[in-house]
Amino acid sequence: MQAFRTLIRTVIALALCLPGFSTATAAAQKPVDLELVLAVDVSGSIDAEEARLQRDGYVAALTDPDVIEAITSGILGRVAMTYIEWAGEEYTTTVADWTIVHDEASARAFAARVARAPIQTALWTSISNIIDHALSTFPGNGFEGTRRVIDISGDGPNNQGGLVTKFRDRAVAQGVAINGLPIVNERASPFGWPALPNLDLYYANCVIGGPGSFMVVANTFADFARAIRKKLILEIADARPHASQERIVLAATPKPREAPPCDIGEQRVQWLLEN
Repeated sequence: MQAFRTLIRTVIALALCLPGFSTATAAAQKPVDLELVLAVDVSGSIDAEEARLQRDGYVAALTDPDVIEAITSGILGRVAMTYIEWAGEEYTTTVADWTIVHDEASARAFAARVARAPIQTALWTSISNIIDHALSTFPGNGFEGTRRVIDISGDGPNNQGGLVTKFRDRAVAQGVAINGLPIVNERASPFGWPALPNLDLYYANCVIGGPGSFMVVANTFADFARAIRKKLILEIADARPHASQERIVLAATPKPREAPPCDIGEQRVQWLLEN
């Protein structure tokens, strides 16, 4: 495998020397194995303790030896990533902008930027908006990945903005895969909203999409660190489930359940009361 990666890197280096290959283009678009958007929910349903558990889970995962090995074991041995926190239509903030991670030092530097940023929350949950925003960050980010992935974690459904399936399908049409990490819990939000039953099925039917898309379920916020570590290893290593395999990596065996509707913005209260 090491010999194969060396061969591929040599081929890429030779390609840079071919007539007609613009060195300006090469400088502007650095080849990477993966362009990865880490999109993290900080909406009003998440309290301060839960937001901290999410942040700490990401920091621990980004510096985990197995995650770093997955990064360095790629053909090019480097991944470009950005960390964005999001809530409703009016709130997206880039905590750590597009950066190459290629070894332990760069992984720790990226994780340190994530760790030291202040944690804020905002109202509403617009998965459709974060998909749209994430798509807008790929052009001009300075990287050219063999894959583009938006990694969305959250504890609730889309309840503001356009139809989430419309934006998911737009991303898939552009060759971008969306993977998910639903945080399943039965705790009411700080504002008293009940948790959405079967959030994992909502993510499976309404959020994830694209070739090889999958999700890993976190059973409560305390389980988030385990789930995000597992998920990062799978998507960075491109260890995507085959079509014949389950696209949902669960922490426990699910019972037969009914999937929530994808569009539950204005209908959310009635649907929750009926279920």
